[in-house]
Amino acid sequence: MSKIKMTIGGVSISATLRDTPTAAAIRGALPFSSTASTWGEEVYFATPLSLDREPDARAVVEPGEIAFWTDGDSIAIGFGRTPISQGDECRLAAPCNIWADAIDDVKSLAAVPAGASVTVEAAD
Repeated sequence: MSKIKMTIGGVSISATLRDTPTAAAIRGALPFSSTASTWGEEVYFATPLSLDREPDARAVVEPGEIAFWTDGDSIAIGFGRTPISQGDECRLAAPCNIWADAIDDVKSLAAVPAGASVTVEAAD
């Protein structure tokens, strides 16, 4: 299994890639840099990719599932409630492709401010 490392501000998150077209495209684009944005308990950042929404894309995710937001060409990492969550769910802005699973605790992203620098690179 392939792994990546995302350094977002002072937080590092390693993740295992799933066997999806989105994961393959992201792996092929590594390494890249970006700038973090926040939305409730979600961190997201632009990528150099523009990808199609996969048939199993979804908006409600479990913390630790790494998503690709096709509407914004961005990686989205939800770790709790967003402004559109219902109850305690983690709801992203739109259905997203789930392409990786975090190895590290994504709740540590709560410390990341908007504007933090981001690097995404292969970890294996």
